[in-house]
Amino acid sequence: MGTGEPQFITVGKTGSERRIAVLKDDGRTPGILWLSGFKSDMYGTKADALSAFGRVRGREVVRFDYSGHGLSEGAFEDACVSHWLEEAEAVFDRFCGPKTVLVGSSMGAWIALLLAISRKEMQRIGGLVLIAPAVDFTEELMWKQRFTDEIRQTILSEGRWAQPSAYDDAPYIITRKLIEDGRNHLLLDKPLHAGVPVTILQGGRDPDVPVSHARRLVEAMPQDDVTFSLVPDGDHRLSRLEDIALLTRLVGDLL
Repeated sequence: MGTGEPQFITVGKTGSERRIAVLKDDGRTPGILWLSGFKSDMYGTKADALSAFGRVRGREVVRFDYSGHGLSEGAFEDACVSHWLEEAEAVFDRFCGPKTVLVGSSMGAWIALLLAISRKEMQRIGGLVLIAPAVDFTEELMWKQRFTDEIRQTILSEGRWAQPSAYDDAPYIITRKLIEDGRNHLLLDKPLHAGVPVTILQGGRDPDVPVSHARRLVEAMPQDDVTFSLVPDGDHRLSRLEDIALLTRLVGDLL
């Protein structure tokens, strides 16, 4: 765990406020902002490893839980990409110093890219490390690829579908709101320009985000300095000791 107790900030307009849990390890800048994956929280293996890495290096490390995740308020089924991006922007604006390196895992990589684009003019982001980047996953990986006609019809007619999880006993509730809101944030249908160095770390045996999807992201960023690192035997989580060692080295290079 981090070195201190989480603090809570309120994010959102009146009527849609959420109390968001934030954990900051103080240190010098540039530091790290960790962005977790779908249904993951800020106390995961990689997040804890980056916190420990930051303490050794004397670097600032900030992490938080999206609404409907971990210690933050809200029901998962009520949330969507717009909420999670708004929360990431609020945490970044309030807690992160200059030239922060954004480190996003899976869905967190999508949020990191959206954050980098929305805050590009501020020139306060030093680089991106994107792990198994599930950019546009609600549309490209779920709606178009994984979901059958029957599942799509269930979501459209009932507003929700319970997806069995490989990582949790309880199923994920996929809502029509999540799918439709995701379409407002799609990135792969146009050229992207983050304006900072980007490192992509991808497992070759990832069942959730195919290597082809990660390569598609590389191709969508022709103007940026993009490094693509493939771990041939790596899975989606990339949480083995050797994976963590590679991750911290890549983050250290950007810092």
